[in-house]
Amino acid sequence: MVDLCCGSGAVGAAVLAAVPAAVVHAADIDAAAVRCARRNLPPERVHAGDLGRALPAALRGRVDVLAVNAPYVPTARIPLMPPEARDHEPATALDGGDDGLDLHRRVAAAAPALLAPGGVLLIETSTEQAAGTAAAMTRHGLLPHTTEDPDVAGTVVRGSTR
Repeated sequence: MVDLCCGSGAVGAAVLAAVPAAVVHAADIDAAAVRCARRNLPPERVHAGDLGRALPAALRGRVDVLAVNAPYVPTARIPLMPPEARDHEPATALDGGDDGLDLHRRVAAAAPALLAPGGVLLIETSTEQAAGTAAAMTRHGLLPHTTEDPDVAGTVVRGSTR
C-alpha cells in the first residue's frame, strides 16, 4: 500500500493499525510532511519527492492500493477557504491548479505503472470535481467508480486496473 501525498502519514498509519502485517510506503513533496510521516510510519518507508518518482523502483507494478490525498482546491478558491486551512497549510497541500485537478491528472497518468494487477487507485476529491478525476483515470486505462459519503462530505474516486 502506498500513501501518496501523505502529509503526516495518517492514512498509512490507519492501515497499519488495522492490518499490522501490511507493507506501507508513503511519499510527499513537502519536507516537513516527510519528517512528520517518518514519526508515524516506519521511517525507511517514507520517501521525499514528487509523486510516484519519490518511490523506490522496486514498487513499480507491485502496489495493491495507491491512496492519494492530493491537493484539489482550485487556485482561485484558496482565498475563500477557512483561515485555519489557508493560513496554516502549505500551498503545496492545497493548490490543485486552475481547476483543482492538476495533481489528479498526474497521479492517474503515473498509477498504471505503479499498480499491481488488480490494484486500485483511490483519490480524495470533491463532489463537483469527481467527474474530472474519473475522466483522468479513464484516459489512463483505469475503470473509475465514485463513492460519496454525505455524513462526512467526502468523495473518493476509485480507479481499478482492468
